[in-house]
Amino acid sequence: MKIDQALASFSALSQETRLRVFKLLIEYGDEGAAAGVLSEALDIPHNTLSFHLSHLAQAGLISSRKAGRQVIYTSNRDAMRELIDCLKENCCVRDTSKKKKAGC
Repeated sequence: MKIDQALASFSALSQETRLRVFKLLIEYGDEGAAAGVLSEALDIPHNTLSFHLSHLAQAGLISSRKAGRQVIYTSNRDAMRELIDCLKENCCVRDTSKKKKAGC
């Protein structure tokens, strides 16, 4: 993952509402959830939710599809994995101690 994409992802997730929305969408998996369901579950007004969904979509963290009159949102778990892998990319490469840290 390029640094500009990582920065966009972190920027999108660094706001409480967007992080809560993203975490909830992860719970819905590939099925996703309609905007109304998200709005009700998180007690967020529709227009406010729309603003935050737009930020998450621009960062590539969520996607949407039409299902009749509803828009269904899903988390982009591949993008999240790439972001996590970006953080772990060079884990412990400069650690000169004999004992490597767990997970590296």
